[in-house]
Amino acid sequence: MRTRERNKSREKNLSSYICAGCAVLLSIVLFLFIFGSVQGNPKQQEVKILVFGDSVLGEVRDGTGVPAQLEALLGEKVYNGALGGTCAARGVQDRQLDYTRGAFSLVALVKAVEADDFGVQRAAAVREINTDYFAEVIDGLNAIKLSGVDIFLIQQGINDYQQGIPIENPEDPYDEYTYLGALRTAVESLKKTAPGARIIFVTPLFTWYVAERTTCETENFGGGFLEDYVNAEIALAGELDLEVIDLYHDFLPHEDWEDWRLYSKDGMHPNEAGREKMALKLAEYLKE
Repeated sequence: MRTRERNKSREKNLSSYICAGCAVLLSIVLFLFIFGSVQGNPKQQEVKILVFGDSVLGEVRDGTGVPAQLEALLGEKVYNGALGGTCAARGVQDRQLDYTRGAFSLVALVKAVEADDFGVQRAAAVREINTDYFAEVIDGLNAIKLSGVDIFLIQQGINDYQQGIPIENPEDPYDEYTYLGALRTAVESLKKTAPGARIIFVTPLFTWYVAERTTCETENFGGGFLEDYVNAEIALAGELDLEVIDLYHDFLPHEDWEDWRLYSKDGMHPNEAGREKMALKLAEYLKE
C-alpha cells in the first residue's frame, strides 16, 4: 500500500515538473518571439522611400497598393510601413473611441526606428486583433538600412481627426498626444535617424461618411474639421521647412454627393482607381 502511494506521489511530482517545464519553455518561446532580433539585427534591406501612414496606404498591400505602384512608377524600392487604424499621435486612454494601438502610432513607431528597438511593438502585436500584417511590417522596418533611405513619406491624419485628437497644445509644441506635437516629434526623430533624407507630408484625402450621408466638411469629432487638421499640417510643413503633397484640396472631386464613388470604395479608402490616382500624383511630384 505504501509503495503504491509513493508511486502515485512520484507520478504527481513528475507531472508537476513537466507542467512547470512546459510553462518555462512557453515563456522562453514567447520572449524570443517578442524580443528576438530586436537588437543587433543585420540591416540588409535596401530602401529608397519609406512610407508611414494609416489604412489609406496600408490596407491594400498587393501590386495595386499605392506604395507598390509608386515603386513601379519610380523604379525605386519603396517600403510600405503604413499600419491601418493608427494615428500620428498617441491615444488618450480614457477616450471612448481611442484605438488601443498607441505603440503603432507614428510617433511611437518612428521612435522605435530611431532606437532600433521594436520590443514594445512586437508585444502589442501579440495582444491586438486585426493586426495580421503588423508583425511582418515591423520585421521589415527592423531590417532596413536607414542610412540608405532618401525619402520619408508621412501620410497621417484621418484617424487623429476621427478620434478628436487635439491639433496642438499651445503650452507644449512637442506634446505627443496632439496631432502637430506628434508630427514635430516624429520629424525630429527621423532627422536624427537619417540626416539629409527628405521628409514629405502627405495630407489626408477628402472623406465621405456614406452611412450618415455627411462629409468631413460637416463632421467635427471634437478636435475640429478635417480641413483644420490638413491646414495645420501644411502650416507645420512651412514651419519645419518640409515638403508637403496636398491630397485634400483640389484632388478628389466632391461637388456632388455621388462623387464618393469615383475614387473611393466606402467614402474613405481609395478604390483601385483612387489608388492609381494617388500613386500617379505622388510619382509626378517626386519625379519633379
